[in-house]
Amino acid sequence: MEKDQEFVDFIVRAIVGNPDDVRVERTIDERGVLLTLHVNPEDMGYVIGKRGETAQAIRRLLSIVGRKYNANVAFKIYEPEGSRREDRAPRQESNDAPNYDDVDTSAVEDINL
Repeated sequence: MEKDQEFVDFIVRAIVGNPDDVRVERTIDERGVLLTLHVNPEDMGYVIGKRGETAQAIRRLLSIVGRKYNANVAFKIYEPEGSRREDRAPRQESNDAPNYDDVDTSAVEDINL
């Protein structure tokens, strides 16, 4: 296992609930290295994180590891068919202004600016 592959494997196993299901595939082509992560479907949320922040952090760290070895390293999370992402309906944007009528502002009413 190469250093970049070991790095992703180590980090992901530390954050998922099913570490034995973690598998990192490494392929090389003319554009560089591609690491494809396979995890238990139950662990996808842990790996992706809120708004994709965990996956983005792994990508950032992986690019630093790649620079150390003069390699362009890309990171992809494999999503099997039937994953939750496909089942989700697109989010509806709301143009309604939030209702602040029930907010208690008594703690800041005495402030003079």
